[in-house]
Amino acid sequence: MAPSSSARDHNGIPPDSENQPLLQAEDAYDGPEPSLTESNDLHVRSPEPSDDEDGHLPLPVWMRESSKAFRWKWVPLPLRRFARSISHYASIINNWSYGPEEAKIQRIEPFFPMVQEIPLWLVERFLPKRIHRFFALLLFYAAWLLTFCLIIRDSAASGNIEGYGVPNSIWCGANFWSAGNDCGLDGNNCRPFADATFTFRCSGNCADTHVLNPYPVGDQEVVYQPLVIGGSVNSTAESIYRADSFICQAGIHAGIVSNTEGGCGVALLKGSQKGFPASKSNGIQSIDFEAEFPKSYTFLTDLSSDCGVVDMRWPLLGVTVTFTTILSLFASSPAVFFFSMFVMLFVHVGFVSDKPNIMDWSDLTSLMVERFLPACFVAFVFYRYCVRRQLQGLTAQVEKTLLWLGGAWVGSLNNYTFKGIPIQRLTPHDIQAQPGAVVALIIIVVLLFLIALGQIYYLRLERRFRRYLALYAGMGAVLLICVALPTLNLRIHHYVLAILLLPGTSMQTRPSLFYQGLLIGLFINGVARWGFDSLLQTAAALYTGGPQYSLLPNITAVARPELPYIHFSWDWPPPGYDGLSVLVNDVERHRWYIGEGNNSFTWRAHRHEPRHREFFRFAYMRARSSADYTKAGIWETNGTWVDIPHSD
Repeated sequence: MAPSSSARDHNGIPPDSENQPLLQAEDAYDGPEPSLTESNDLHVRSPEPSDDEDGHLPLPVWMRESSKAFRWKWVPLPLRRFARSISHYASIINNWSYGPEEAKIQRIEPFFPMVQEIPLWLVERFLPKRIHRFFALLLFYAAWLLTFCLIIRDSAASGNIEGYGVPNSIWCGANFWSAGNDCGLDGNNCRPFADATFTFRCSGNCADTHVLNPYPVGDQEVVYQPLVIGGSVNSTAESIYRADSFICQAGIHAGIVSNTEGGCGVALLKGSQKGFPASKSNGIQSIDFEAEFPKSYTFLTDLSSDCGVVDMRWPLLGVTVTFTTILSLFASSPAVFFFSMFVMLFVHVGFVSDKPNIMDWSDLTSLMVERFLPACFVAFVFYRYCVRRQLQGLTAQVEKTLLWLGGAWVGSLNNYTFKGIPIQRLTPHDIQAQPGAVVALIIIVVLLFLIALGQIYYLRLERRFRRYLALYAGMGAVLLICVALPTLNLRIHHYVLAILLLPGTSMQTRPSLFYQGLLIGLFINGVARWGFDSLLQTAAALYTGGPQYSLLPNITAVARPELPYIHFSWDWPPPGYDGLSVLVNDVERHRWYIGEGNNSFTWRAHRHEPRHREFFRFAYMRARSSADYTKAGIWETNGTWVDIPHSD
């Protein structure tokens, strides 16, 4: 018979156990047995030990830490308490991360299911066999491709300006002059300067083309805005533009072409021009330049022209949106839906909405095929691990069309849908330099964080959170390694952003439908427009045409008000350079190489002409290539010299 409570001490431990190790597994005490009915003694049952303690009663913390065998007695008590707290919360988070005991796979229950499933019923009713659906799909593809190609062919072959012939299609940033010293000494590589015409045709939306790297215009540096220098101060005067002005933007400024529809025109080269006044017209603010420039142009007016379908974006957008919407409503197979949408959107972006700056259709087609084949492989990986899981068994045809396909169109047309966001390139330099970019980036990061919280919630419900946490931890580690690499810059392109974020959209929820479509659209736009640019780029590749952060020459100028000239001299070039280039009013006027005379240059003012301010920039050279030019020093009209400002 078990000893009664009177035979035990107040802790409920038998007296004969006092000299034994406390709570050993083989001697663990299970509490008092139930009292017999014939006994008048009161028995109290001890708490049942929990299963996870293997039958042991839990020891108080003070008893464990006062034992001579306690390993961490040397750690101060506050630190031990802090560690216990961290361990406690870590245990809670770890248990939470597993999710519920049974995975709750998310499934969309359609709103108005009878309405949304009508397209599927029609397919079953009129195309009951697989072979019927196969040929119907082929006919559908053929109808879309034929319509698409006929509109492009009609647009490419149409257009005529009486007396000047068929206009040349140009991209929105085309001009008659190259930056820096690319036009050569005195601009001889960019001749003719005058008495020549050029017929052109512009697409729509050219006003949104901006200069992304600092571009010198006299003592100004233009960046993140259109490049139009000059124009007319009133509607009656002739509009004359500096030769490096973007032709299509100058045409919009002069009213020759429309920013919405594009248009045709004829540019007439006017030769040397002194003074290009700034003005604002048709939504474009031009830039002032007061000095002389050797090449300029204007536009011929009152011409009889028929540009035909100048801007094919809008009719082709209507065609592709219509076909993709119809297919989305009637396609029940995730594979048919996804790969059809991918191909049709890729073709539309690459040839219409955001095509590369290539005007020849054969060259453009070759480039699109080159980019399309590797994009298809990536698309298969997307489908295998992200898209199929989301779309499998989905019967909400209307919701799929609105959310997934709608999001894909938003991402594919991000050159229009996101053009209000003041971030041209996701690089530290651009974010710091572009007005409003920091605020926009903060808003985007906060929004992404909130979206991530929602996606984490659903991943946990499906008991997939820990796997995806490990995946994203690996991605983050790779990005941190890329950031730490010297001489290389991490560049998060559109397609990289899609690859990083798409795995987190693989559940079937309404928000995930939109997020996944949006990311697929961003991937398509990034690859079709720019290709698979490297994740790691050198500064020269990242900022093509921008600053090289090279050494700048130290210039000494001698100028006096009574002298009609200004004299410059400079130090001997450092190792790695063998010459020096001089720009006067943004035109290269002098080149000096080691061994070719004195390291000096003299510039004389024009006689018998009113003096005007003139601008001088200097750069070291390697063979025929120039390094960074200095900021502009100014020779004022009174003959004094304003020294070159120090670069930032």
